[in-house]
Amino acid sequence: MAGLARTRWPWISLLLSAVLVLNPVGLDFLHSAFFAGEQLARNIAQPIVLTALAIMVVLIGLEWLVRSLIARSRARGVTR
Repeated sequence: MAGLARTRWPWISLLLSAVLVLNPVGLDFLHSAFFAGEQLARNIAQPIVLTALAIMVVLIGLEWLVRSLIARSRARGVTR
């Protein structure tokens, strides 16, 4: 496995988050949550968007933690 660069950067979670946000449905939800002209639309969409954002942040943090633990254990020579 020589030549494989291991990184602590949580690229899988970031890529998944970008795919979820940067598609037409995700962009529509963001627009409805923060830029809609109707208060009802904002009140419905904001909790959904903020909850999804919190879940994405937790997943990114969890992936970073797991990658850091794996990198530390590999540095000590515990695993291959």
